[in-house]
Amino acid sequence: MSAFPPQSDSDAAPTGIRHRVVAVATAMALILYLDRFCVNISQQYIKEDLGLTETQMSWFISSFFWTYALCQVPAGWLGDRWGIRGVLALYILAWSVFTGGMGLAQGAFALLAMRLGCGIAQAGAFPASGSLLRRWVPFSSRGVASAIVALGGRLGAVIAPILTTALMIAFVPLSTPAQITPAQVLSAQGVAKKLVAGQSPTNQPQSPAGHVWSLLSTEDRQQLQALAASDPELTTTAHHATQVATILNSLLERTDLFDPQSMSLLPLEREATELLARLEQGESLDPVRRQRFGRFVLEALFRNEVGKLYVQGWRPVVVLYGLAGVAVAALFWWLFRDHPAQHPHCNVAEQTLIDPAKMAAAASSEANAAGATATPVLSAPPLLAMLSSAGLWFNSLTQFGTNIVWLFLLAQLPRYLLDVHQVPIVQRSWMVALPPLAGVAGMFLGGRLTDGLARRLGLRWGRALPMGLTRFGIAAAYLCWPWVGSPWIAVALASLAFFFVDLGVASVWAYAQDAGGRHVGSVLGWGNMWGNLGAAVAPIFYDRLLGEHPTVAQWDRLFFILAAVATLSGITGLLVNATIPVEAPEPTQSPTTPAPAAS
Repeated sequence: MSAFPPQSDSDAAPTGIRHRVVAVATAMALILYLDRFCVNISQQYIKEDLGLTETQMSWFISSFFWTYALCQVPAGWLGDRWGIRGVLALYILAWSVFTGGMGLAQGAFALLAMRLGCGIAQAGAFPASGSLLRRWVPFSSRGVASAIVALGGRLGAVIAPILTTALMIAFVPLSTPAQITPAQVLSAQGVAKKLVAGQSPTNQPQSPAGHVWSLLSTEDRQQLQALAASDPELTTTAHHATQVATILNSLLERTDLFDPQSMSLLPLEREATELLARLEQGESLDPVRRQRFGRFVLEALFRNEVGKLYVQGWRPVVVLYGLAGVAVAALFWWLFRDHPAQHPHCNVAEQTLIDPAKMAAAASSEANAAGATATPVLSAPPLLAMLSSAGLWFNSLTQFGTNIVWLFLLAQLPRYLLDVHQVPIVQRSWMVALPPLAGVAGMFLGGRLTDGLARRLGLRWGRALPMGLTRFGIAAAYLCWPWVGSPWIAVALASLAFFFVDLGVASVWAYAQDAGGRHVGSVLGWGNMWGNLGAAVAPIFYDRLLGEHPTVAQWDRLFFILAAVATLSGITGLLVNATIPVEAPEPTQSPTTPAPAAS
């Protein structure tokens, strides 16, 4: 579309196109986080479906952040030089295609390749958004605008577990066969050992496994006893899996499979609890629902030995997200313009409000000279200046440490709730959505906090204090975690940590816009690169500390280490100085923002 000249009525009230631009960027951030974190709540199902270990899953989660981190600077440079509209629309389209491709992956290699592609494509989103906000938002409102866009991402993180879980369940309808296939017997000997060990001594209450044992025939018991006592290396054959699947499937038809006395504490899925409520009210279940209820009972009893019925739902969900992202890319291209002067409804008054020094005249001149798009200036990112900027290094180290402690709240909290507290999937999805929701509050307040402090204390402390002190709050939350005895208290601490993470995000973004000059995208990309290198090493770091089946003591040790990392991040945050530009401005260059107050 061709550029449109600004309206001539400079005395008219400013139009509100800048607000629409921020809204479009916020929608982009929402779909970005939805696509990025939908795998966190479904990772146990992905692991089971493809037969992956916890170490392999940690590399799967980590892989995104390696390419995401390493592509930050070049992606930010592309947005700076070739125009935000086309580049960002291409990014959205590409990561949506890769997201949908994960749902079609038939092996670990293909899954990893799609995840790496998502990281590459998403790398340019926030650096490009930084340039977008610099062009479209007045200096005095940049902190708030940055917080609003980041807020969209946090809303995506809130929606991701709830929506993903609901869709996974919807894609496994009642017509899905409930019988356990041999491939869904993850450990035949594990089932046998648990049942044999469940035999109750005389006059002792039955355990859940003991109750199931009492329902088996003599022949089934003999087969399981032989399997439990055999060499583990000889019990991984398809024959044993088929044998155990046949025994378990024989139980699905029984009306007495669930024993209220011994099984009342089993972590049943919500669908199972609803069916149980109908049984307790005296209703009889039809054969299909009775088998489905029995399947959920056996899944709860053999949590690590029997595959989950809902595992079949994760693939169509991520394919659906990919298709939705393609639609968002088309919407972004249709609604967005690179500069205020190129928008048909942005008047001179709004252009002057955005940048009173040069926006109205310069943008109008650029639009008339360049036509549809601005002529790209192929200058390289100021690498030497970025490497020699102490403030940028302190900012980068703060982001590096922050992302190590932040990723736990998204990638490991679902596993913690499952392993330590055995929280079922639906309740777990709501629990893990609460910390990002607290982050929404932090984002909303963080922009106002850094802008307000900058006006009162100057730019130096207006950016450094929110960046540093919030990290000490994160450390305090993690220090309290080892004394948690309830999953809801754990979620409350996670929410507190998430709130402090996001309370400081706006100051991180605003620093890049303050000190980045004409290279905002590259500077923001540099900081994001280091932050996401922290996120890249975090899953591997978690796996080394936790292993395949962590104890409570191992979880507690991780919390203490995360508190120490957050403390170091706070110290480096306090050392950031936004009054010192990353690159000295050219002598003839006019300032594009009002001079900040001296600190």
